[in-house]
Amino acid sequence: MNARADDALRATAALFVAVLITSNFLAAKLVGVAGLVVPAAVVVFPLSYIIGDVLTEVFGYAAARKTIWLGFACNLVAVAFTHLAIALPPAAPWTLPSFGDAVSAQRAFAATLGSAPRIVAASLAAYLCGEFLNSLVLAKLKIATGGRFLWMRTIGSTLVGQLADSSVFITIAFAGLVPGRVLRDIVFVQWLVKVGIEALATPATYVVVRRLKRIVGVERYDRQVSMNPFRLG
Repeated sequence: MNARADDALRATAALFVAVLITSNFLAAKLVGVAGLVVPAAVVVFPLSYIIGDVLTEVFGYAAARKTIWLGFACNLVAVAFTHLAIALPPAAPWTLPSFGDAVSAQRAFAATLGSAPRIVAASLAAYLCGEFLNSLVLAKLKIATGGRFLWMRTIGSTLVGQLADSSVFITIAFAGLVPGRVLRDIVFVQWLVKVGIEALATPATYVVVRRLKRIVGVERYDRQVSMNPFRLG
């Protein structure tokens, strides 16, 4: 790739990682959307799939694969240092607005930024399953369609990837704590909202893909690229 294409790839990868880490912090809050209760991250996390579509479509599956692992590593670092900060003892003078002492501020800080190990494991497993399926399906559909019908490929890959993401996360995080029927309902609602955001963002995806392809100057098809998610070469 030329220098401009390299810069575009780095910028896209950086945005992907930023969206991923931001969504993890927002997931602690529940919000109401059209009468449905979903994590606040539901309005941000689907952007990672949109950016993942752009990475695979423009730069190829191999570049997307490296970026997915980069996001995984950065997420681990963020989680590790967040929990380290929570474990450090608070200084007596420290407080937060509306919290009168360091002990209360520490509890609020831990409740907002900390996650139970089960939730962290669920999030990381769901991320890897969903992102890799999304990228794999998009790459295969691009070959099958000869690069046509981008809207069908982005939405189709999101249908698969987001279903895997929501199913894995909700199952690992809440199995045994929530009745099975309720689990299915939660998965369906999250999946529906995420796919809806992807569909609404399709026009913007077209614009970004066209501009990046002009920079890259090459139409990539992953016909001879290994789809093994663990192969980084």
